[in-house]
Amino acid sequence: MPLHRDPALHRVSFGVYAARDEWEALEPWDRYLARVHAVRLIRPDAVFCFESAAALRGYPVFGEPKQVHIISSPGTTGHSHSFSGVAAHQLAQSRAIETFAGVSAVCAADTLIDLARLLPPAFGLAVADAAMQTAAPDVTAAAVFERAVAQGWSRGLRRLQWILAFTDAAAESPGESVSRAVIHWLGYPIPVLQKQYHVEGFHDRVDFYWPEWDVIGESDGYGKYDDADPEKVKANLIAEKVREDRLRRHSHGFARWDFGDAMNFDRLDEKLRNGDLRPVRQRDVRMLATLARNPRSFSSVDAAA
Repeated sequence: MPLHRDPALHRVSFGVYAARDEWEALEPWDRYLARVHAVRLIRPDAVFCFESAAALRGYPVFGEPKQVHIISSPGTTGHSHSFSGVAAHQLAQSRAIETFAGVSAVCAADTLIDLARLLPPAFGLAVADAAMQTAAPDVTAAAVFERAVAQGWSRGLRRLQWILAFTDAAAESPGESVSRAVIHWLGYPIPVLQKQYHVEGFHDRVDFYWPEWDVIGESDGYGKYDDADPEKVKANLIAEKVREDRLRRHSHGFARWDFGDAMNFDRLDEKLRNGDLRPVRQRDVRMLATLARNPRSFSSVDAAA
Protein backbone atom coordinates (compact mmCIF):
# COMPACT_ATOMS: atom_id res chain seq x y z
CA MET A 1 0.00 0.00 0.00
CA PRO A 2 1.39 3.45 -0.88
CA LEU A 3 2.25 5.47 2.22
CA HIS A 4 -0.19 8.28 1.36
CA ARG A 5 -3.06 5.77 1.40
CA ASP A 6 -2.18 4.16 4.72
CA PRO A 7 -4.80 5.34 7.27
CA ALA A 8 -2.33 4.73 10.10
CA LEU A 9 0.02 7.40 8.71
CA HIS A 10 -0.17 11.17 8.53
CA ARG A 11 1.67 13.02 5.78
CA VAL A 12 3.78 15.68 7.49
CA SER A 13 5.45 16.94 4.32
CA PHE A 14 6.37 15.61 0.91
CA GLY A 15 7.81 12.13 1.50
CA VAL A 16 7.73 12.48 5.31
CA TYR A 17 5.13 10.60 7.37
CA ALA A 18 4.31 10.11 11.05
CA ALA A 19 2.12 7.64 12.93
CA ARG A 20 -1.35 9.21 12.85
CA ASP A 21 -2.19 8.54 16.50
CA GLU A 22 1.10 10.09 17.65
CA TRP A 23 0.64 13.06 15.33
CA GLU A 24 -2.88 13.77 16.54
CA ALA A 25 -1.69 13.65 20.16
CA LEU A 26 0.77 16.51 19.57
CA GLU A 27 0.01 20.07 20.64
CA PRO A 28 -0.41 22.51 17.72
CA TRP A 29 3.02 24.11 18.19
CA ASP A 30 4.69 20.71 18.36
CA ARG A 31 3.01 19.71 15.11
CA TYR A 32 4.35 22.89 13.58
CA LEU A 33 7.91 22.25 14.74
CA ALA A 34 7.66 18.72 13.33
CA ARG A 35 6.58 20.20 10.00
CA VAL A 36 9.59 22.55 10.05
CA HIS A 37 11.96 19.65 10.67
CA ALA A 38 10.25 17.64 7.93
CA VAL A 39 11.02 20.42 5.46
CA ARG A 40 14.59 20.42 6.72
CA LEU A 41 14.82 16.70 5.96
CA ILE A 42 13.82 17.16 2.33
CA ARG A 43 15.56 20.53 1.90
CA PRO A 44 18.69 20.47 4.10
CA ASP A 45 19.92 23.73 2.55
CA ALA A 46 16.74 25.64 3.49
CA VAL A 47 17.02 28.92 5.38
CA PHE A 48 14.07 29.32 7.73
CA CYS A 49 12.37 32.61 8.60
CA PHE A 50 9.31 34.06 10.34
CA GLU A 51 7.44 31.56 12.60
CA SER A 52 9.68 28.73 11.42
CA ALA A 53 12.82 30.50 12.65
CA ALA A 54 11.02 31.30 15.92
CA ALA A 55 10.01 27.67 16.45
CA LEU A 56 13.58 26.48 15.85
CA ARG A 57 14.88 29.01 18.38
CA GLY A 58 12.35 28.00 21.02
CA TYR A 59 10.44 31.29 20.81
CA PRO A 60 6.66 31.24 21.35
CA VAL A 61 4.47 29.83 18.60
CA PHE A 62 0.74 30.53 18.79
CA GLY A 63 -1.51 27.73 17.64
CA GLU A 64 -0.25 25.98 14.51
CA PRO A 65 1.01 28.40 11.83
CA LYS A 66 -0.39 27.64 8.40
CA GLN A 67 2.91 27.53 6.55
CA VAL A 68 6.55 26.65 7.01
CA HIS A 69 8.57 29.70 5.94
CA ILE A 70 11.89 29.62 4.11
CA ILE A 71 13.93 32.15 2.15
CA SER A 72 14.18 31.11 -1.47
CA SER A 73 16.91 33.52 -2.56
CA PRO A 74 18.39 35.65 0.22
CA GLY A 75 18.89 39.28 -0.73
CA THR A 76 16.79 39.19 -3.91
CA THR A 77 13.46 40.84 -4.62
CA GLY A 78 10.30 39.41 -6.02
CA HIS A 79 7.15 37.58 -4.99
CA SER A 80 6.74 34.77 -2.50
CA HIS A 81 5.24 31.48 -3.60
CA SER A 82 3.81 28.47 -1.77
CA PHE A 83 3.95 24.73 -2.32
CA SER A 84 2.87 21.81 -0.12
CA GLY A 85 2.45 23.97 3.00
CA VAL A 86 5.78 25.76 2.47
CA ALA A 87 6.04 29.46 1.72
CA ALA A 88 9.26 30.44 -0.08
CA HIS A 89 9.95 34.16 0.31
CA GLN A 90 12.05 36.42 -1.85
CA LEU A 91 12.64 39.23 0.63
CA ALA A 92 13.42 42.76 -0.42
CA GLN A 93 15.11 43.47 2.92
CA SER A 94 18.28 41.52 3.65
CA ARG A 95 18.41 39.20 6.66
CA ALA A 96 21.41 37.99 8.62
CA ILE A 97 21.63 34.19 8.51
CA GLU A 98 22.85 32.02 11.38
CA THR A 99 23.45 28.28 11.57
CA PHE A 100 22.84 26.42 14.83
CA ALA A 101 22.39 22.71 15.51
CA GLY A 102 22.83 22.14 11.79
CA VAL A 103 19.90 24.39 10.84
CA SER A 104 20.08 27.73 9.01
CA ALA A 105 17.67 30.50 9.97
CA VAL A 106 17.51 34.27 10.05
CA CYS A 107 19.15 35.79 13.12
CA ALA A 108 17.34 36.40 16.40
CA ALA A 109 17.02 40.16 15.86
CA ASP A 110 15.52 39.77 12.39
CA THR A 111 13.13 37.07 13.61
CA LEU A 112 11.95 39.44 16.33
CA ILE A 113 11.53 42.31 13.86
CA ASP A 114 9.65 40.22 11.30
CA LEU A 115 7.18 38.74 13.76
CA ALA A 116 6.65 42.00 15.64
CA ARG A 117 5.58 43.51 12.32
CA LEU A 118 3.35 40.61 11.28
CA LEU A 119 1.79 39.03 14.38
CA PRO A 120 -0.93 40.51 16.59
CA PRO A 121 0.88 42.84 19.04
CA ALA A 122 0.48 40.69 22.17
CA PHE A 123 2.01 37.72 20.34
CA GLY A 124 4.80 39.87 18.96
CA LEU A 125 5.51 41.00 22.51
CA ALA A 126 5.84 37.37 23.64
CA VAL A 127 8.40 36.74 20.89
CA ALA A 128 10.31 39.87 21.89
CA ASP A 129 10.33 38.89 25.58
CA ALA A 130 11.74 35.47 24.66
CA ALA A 131 14.37 36.96 22.35
CA MET A 132 15.48 39.46 24.98
CA GLN A 133 16.23 36.62 27.39
CA THR A 134 19.16 35.58 25.20
CA ALA A 135 21.07 38.67 26.35
CA ALA A 136 22.81 38.80 22.96
CA PRO A 137 24.48 42.16 22.26
CA ASP A 138 22.47 42.66 19.04
CA VAL A 139 19.15 41.84 20.73
CA THR A 140 18.46 44.96 22.75
CA ALA A 141 15.54 47.31 22.23
CA ALA A 142 17.77 50.07 20.85
CA ALA A 143 19.78 47.80 18.56
CA VAL A 144 16.71 46.01 17.20
CA PHE A 145 14.85 49.23 16.43
CA GLU A 146 17.92 50.72 14.73
CA ARG A 147 18.19 47.56 12.63
CA ALA A 148 14.50 47.75 11.69
CA VAL A 149 14.76 51.39 10.62
CA ALA A 150 17.82 50.57 8.51
CA GLN A 151 15.75 48.02 6.58
CA GLY A 152 13.79 50.93 5.12
CA TRP A 153 10.44 49.14 5.49
CA SER A 154 7.74 51.17 7.25
CA ARG A 155 5.16 48.39 7.68
CA GLY A 156 4.57 47.61 11.34
CA LEU A 157 7.28 49.98 12.53
CA ARG A 158 5.04 51.71 15.09
CA ARG A 159 3.89 48.32 16.38
CA LEU A 160 7.52 47.22 16.72
CA GLN A 161 8.32 50.45 18.56
CA TRP A 162 5.53 49.77 21.08
CA ILE A 163 6.67 46.17 21.58
CA LEU A 164 10.30 47.17 22.16
CA ALA A 165 9.25 49.84 24.65
CA PHE A 166 7.14 47.31 26.57
CA THR A 167 9.28 44.17 26.34
CA ASP A 168 10.61 42.63 29.54
CA ALA A 169 12.98 39.67 29.70
CA ALA A 170 11.63 38.84 33.17
CA ALA A 171 8.47 37.40 31.60
CA GLU A 172 8.87 33.63 31.90
CA SER A 173 6.15 32.34 29.57
CA PRO A 174 4.07 33.37 26.55
CA GLY A 175 1.07 33.51 28.88
CA GLU A 176 2.79 36.07 31.08
CA SER A 177 3.76 38.19 28.08
CA VAL A 178 0.28 38.18 26.56
CA SER A 179 -1.28 38.78 29.98
CA ARG A 180 0.95 41.78 30.54
CA ALA A 181 -0.19 43.35 27.28
CA VAL A 182 -3.87 42.68 27.99
CA ILE A 183 -3.59 43.99 31.56
CA HIS A 184 -2.15 47.22 30.17
CA TRP A 185 -4.86 47.54 27.50
CA LEU A 186 -7.57 46.93 30.11
CA GLY A 187 -6.27 50.03 31.90
CA TYR A 188 -4.55 48.45 34.91
CA PRO A 189 -1.17 49.63 36.22
CA ILE A 190 1.94 47.87 34.99
CA PRO A 191 2.81 45.14 37.52
CA VAL A 192 6.16 44.19 38.98
CA LEU A 193 7.32 40.84 37.58
CA GLN A 194 8.71 37.88 39.53
CA LYS A 195 8.44 39.36 43.03
CA GLN A 196 10.10 37.23 45.71
CA TYR A 197 8.31 36.24 48.92
CA HIS A 198 10.06 34.75 51.98
CA VAL A 199 7.22 33.85 54.34
CA GLU A 200 6.42 31.00 56.76
CA GLY A 201 9.77 29.39 56.01
CA PHE A 202 9.15 29.17 52.25
CA HIS A 203 10.64 30.93 49.26
CA ASP A 204 7.95 31.83 46.70
CA ARG A 205 8.11 33.81 43.50
CA VAL A 206 4.96 35.26 41.94
CA ASP A 207 4.33 36.21 38.31
CA PHE A 208 2.81 39.65 38.91
CA TYR A 209 2.62 42.04 41.83
CA TRP A 210 0.93 45.42 42.22
CA PRO A 211 2.57 47.24 45.16
CA GLU A 212 -0.06 50.02 45.08
CA TRP A 213 -2.71 47.53 46.18
CA ASP A 214 -0.53 44.72 47.57
CA VAL A 215 -2.14 42.34 45.07
CA ILE A 216 -0.56 39.18 43.59
CA GLY A 217 -1.34 37.86 40.11
CA GLU A 218 -0.57 34.38 38.82
CA SER A 219 -0.77 33.38 35.15
CA ASP A 220 -1.07 29.62 34.79
CA GLY A 221 0.94 28.23 31.92
CA TYR A 222 -0.79 25.94 29.45
CA GLY A 223 -0.36 22.37 30.62
CA LYS A 224 1.08 23.46 33.97
CA TYR A 225 -0.47 20.45 35.68
CA ASP A 226 -0.46 18.10 32.71
CA ASP A 227 1.24 14.81 33.49
CA ALA A 228 0.67 11.18 32.63
CA ASP A 229 0.77 10.25 36.34
CA PRO A 230 -2.60 11.09 38.02
CA GLU A 231 -1.04 10.91 41.48
CA LYS A 232 1.61 13.43 40.47
CA VAL A 233 -1.07 15.74 39.07
CA LYS A 234 -3.00 15.50 42.34
CA ALA A 235 0.14 16.23 44.38
CA ASN A 236 0.98 19.25 42.21
CA LEU A 237 -2.54 20.65 42.58
CA ILE A 238 -2.46 20.23 46.36
CA ALA A 239 0.98 21.86 46.60
CA GLU A 240 -0.18 24.79 44.48
CA LYS A 241 -3.31 25.25 46.62
CA VAL A 242 -1.18 25.28 49.80
CA ARG A 243 1.17 27.80 48.16
CA GLU A 244 -1.72 30.04 47.08
CA ASP A 245 -3.27 30.00 50.56
CA ARG A 246 0.11 30.95 52.04
CA LEU A 247 0.50 33.89 49.65
CA ARG A 248 -3.06 35.04 50.28
CA ARG A 249 -2.28 35.29 53.99
CA HIS A 250 0.53 37.74 53.20
CA SER A 251 -1.14 39.97 50.60
CA HIS A 252 -4.24 42.08 50.29
CA GLY A 253 -5.54 40.41 47.13
CA PHE A 254 -4.86 37.48 44.81
CA ALA A 255 -5.89 36.86 41.18
CA ARG A 256 -5.28 33.72 39.13
CA TRP A 257 -6.00 33.21 35.45
CA ASP A 258 -4.90 31.18 32.44
CA PHE A 259 -4.06 31.89 28.80
CA GLY A 260 -7.68 31.50 27.73
CA ASP A 261 -8.73 34.18 30.23
CA ALA A 262 -6.14 36.57 28.80
CA MET A 263 -7.37 35.97 25.26
CA ASN A 264 -10.98 36.47 26.40
CA PHE A 265 -10.07 39.70 28.12
CA ASP A 266 -13.41 40.30 29.86
CA ARG A 267 -12.75 37.14 31.90
CA LEU A 268 -9.32 38.44 32.86
CA ASP A 269 -10.82 41.81 33.77
CA GLU A 270 -13.33 40.08 36.07
CA LYS A 271 -10.62 38.03 37.79
CA LEU A 272 -8.44 41.11 38.33
CA ARG A 273 -11.38 42.99 39.84
CA ASN A 274 -12.19 40.02 42.08
CA GLY A 275 -8.57 40.21 43.24
CA ASP A 276 -9.21 43.79 44.44
CA LEU A 277 -7.55 45.55 41.50
CA ARG A 278 -9.12 48.48 39.69
CA PRO A 279 -8.28 50.07 36.31
CA VAL A 280 -6.62 53.49 36.39
CA ARG A 281 -7.19 54.30 32.67
CA GLN A 282 -9.79 53.73 30.00
CA ARG A 283 -9.59 50.50 28.03
CA ASP A 284 -7.65 50.56 24.79
CA VAL A 285 -10.44 49.05 22.71
CA ARG A 286 -8.45 49.15 19.48
CA MET A 287 -5.58 47.11 20.91
CA LEU A 288 -7.88 44.65 22.68
CA ALA A 289 -9.54 43.98 19.32
CA THR A 290 -6.23 42.65 17.98
CA LEU A 291 -6.70 39.57 20.21
CA ALA A 292 -9.66 38.40 18.13
CA ARG A 293 -7.71 36.31 15.65
CA ASN A 294 -4.30 35.39 14.32
CA PRO A 295 -4.66 35.03 10.54
CA ARG A 296 -1.25 33.33 10.29
CA SER A 297 -2.35 30.25 12.27
CA PHE A 298 -5.08 27.66 11.82
CA SER A 299 -8.32 28.24 13.74
CA SER A 300 -8.55 30.32 16.90
CA VAL A 301 -5.60 30.57 19.27
CA ASP A 302 -6.31 29.61 22.89
CA ALA A 303 -2.89 28.36 23.84
CA ALA A 304 0.76 28.88 23.07
CA ALA A 305 4.18 27.43 23.66
